[in-house]
Amino acid sequence: MDKLKIIIADNESIIRMDLKEILEEAGHEVVGEAVNGKKAVDLTRKCQPDLVIMDIKMPEMDGITAAKIIGDEKIAPVLLLTAFSQSDIVEKAKHSGVLAYLVKPVREDNLFPAIEIALTRFKEIQTLELELSDVKNSLEMRKILDRAKGILMDAYNLNESEAYRRIQQYSMAKRRTIKDVAEAIIRSALKNKP
Repeated sequence: MDKLKIIIADNESIIRMDLKEILEEAGHEVVGEAVNGKKAVDLTRKCQPDLVIMDIKMPEMDGITAAKIIGDEKIAPVLLLTAFSQSDIVEKAKHSGVLAYLVKPVREDNLFPAIEIALTRFKEIQTLELELSDVKNSLEMRKILDRAKGILMDAYNLNESEAYRRIQQYSMAKRRTIKDVAEAIIRSALKNKP
């Protein structure tokens, strides 16, 4: 495992010290410590760590709420710690964007596999979001291009491949993207619509 920048959030100083010692002995860097969820969110935004290890029960803002904020902002994976293994807490944790969950007391043989899982899941989610974004952009581009081709086909009595070829030629001649040309055709058609 590469050296990680980690934030630890727990209102119990002894837990923070134990975790810090375990992590630093394994070659990781603890870049921040927080005693409540609000401070954990602030530190996470500021430090941009590779991982946040956070207790559920903390003052001011609990770990589940803080994990949801960190998850929604896609800053870092969150590994949640708790002294409780109750099903309602596990259910809340699942819906907060938490990527791994450990019951205290934390042991090295449990901690590092949980860290690996959290990091792997976080990378998988990032990859899926990029792929989804690419698909959405591709679909949007396809809709714009189809609409522009349709406008040219109607206006100049062209078939689809000829309409596309004209868009391509204009794109190359003017050194503009096909999307820009297609959008310009649509804008022009809307402007000239009676």
